[in-house]
Amino acid sequence: MAAAAYRSGEKLVNEWDGLTHDYTKKGGVVHTEIMLPTHAPPAFADRSTLWNSVEQIEKSSDAQLAREIEVALPVELSRAEQLALVRSFVKDNFVDAGMCADSAIHDKGTGNPHAHIMLTIRPIREDGKWGAKCRKVYDLDSQGQRIPDGKGGWKNHREDTTDWNRRENAEKWRAAWAAYTNRALEAAGRPERIDHRSYKRQGVDKIPTVHMGPAASQMERRGIATEKGDINREIAADNKLLKEIKARITRLCNWSKEQSAQPQGRESIMDFLFQARQDTALTSQYGKVRALKADARLFNFLLENGISSMEQLYEKVSAMNSGYYDLRGKIVKAERRLAVLNERLEMWAQYQKYKPVRQKLDKVSPGKKEQFEQRHNAELALFDAAVRYLDTLKASGEAITPKAWRAKTQRLTAEKEADYLTMRDMREDIKAVETLKKTAERLAREGQTQRREEQER
Repeated sequence: MAAAAYRSGEKLVNEWDGLTHDYTKKGGVVHTEIMLPTHAPPAFADRSTLWNSVEQIEKSSDAQLAREIEVALPVELSRAEQLALVRSFVKDNFVDAGMCADSAIHDKGTGNPHAHIMLTIRPIREDGKWGAKCRKVYDLDSQGQRIPDGKGGWKNHREDTTDWNRRENAEKWRAAWAAYTNRALEAAGRPERIDHRSYKRQGVDKIPTVHMGPAASQMERRGIATEKGDINREIAADNKLLKEIKARITRLCNWSKEQSAQPQGRESIMDFLFQARQDTALTSQYGKVRALKADARLFNFLLENGISSMEQLYEKVSAMNSGYYDLRGKIVKAERRLAVLNERLEMWAQYQKYKPVRQKLDKVSPGKKEQFEQRHNAELALFDAAVRYLDTLKASGEAITPKAWRAKTQRLTAEKEADYLTMRDMREDIKAVETLKKTAERLAREGQTQRREEQER
């Protein structure tokens, strides 16, 4: 009831414990709607009736009452288009499967429109009554007979009556949201598209940015730098560097391969460069100095790597290309691992920060508990989110080790910075080969011009 009241911005009374949850002063709720399967009681179209029924039907203190799906809405779509997108997604994926869905669109004008979709867990029978979440199933032997449990009964286990709690549904629903969103963007004539898969799963060697969140996004728009904003700016610069070096080294690799296949590919590069310099008539002092620096960089590169022919140059550039991909793979892998570790450390810090608030709530008398919850709603929500995150980690077999996480973060950061330094150093070798490429292309153009003039004479 508290979650439904908060999402919808309404005042709802929980008939199970008598508590009132009043969020009528909450801003940013622009639309709410309940969608029901055909056999659900029409009375469930009322939010209070629906969720009070859910509260009453569950008897266990730790029962799962609802499931929530949160989706980010494309800012490129109008409000009507956003609403139509949410409705079609909810109907086809949840309501048609038999769930009751309570949707709320939130938009505070901070560039983060999103929808909360609360879903019921129990199926509804054809007579409009709540059905069972699970059923008892007897274990059978190879002959199809029940197996005695040795206590006068039969061995059995419990099975869910629906497939709604299967873990693979998360992936299925994420993929469906991407598909529905892309269709809506296409129908609106927008070129943008989304992909529910990570860069890694898409096969894209690109470092993903961190999620800013509405608070940090709003501060950045006001010109206030945030820690997450700084991280994303650094990631953008790193991606730009990776893209730049990839483009330059690919061009050089293709060019040197073509040159090595030419008849002159085995000829001395040094002889070629001396001839090119003699054919160049530089008059300005600036031009001469610049040419000397470029030549020095190129000559040093050739001498240090023992390169005397285009064939050897191609071998060196190919090795540089392979080295680039190895470095990029290490950097991207480190960045992805750092993103996971930083998220864990952030959630641990969030847990530690708001734990005292939760402890105070446990000590508050029942009569003052509702008032305390409303006053500290944001802190308690953040604490609960951190608890859920850490519990999920533990359930997956991951130990909660903040000290080890920090040590890994420091080590990976140092390794990543060293790899970036090596990557940046590659620029000097790239510049040297680019100088040779420009010289060869200039001589080729001059040779074509000379031949054309001779033909005209």
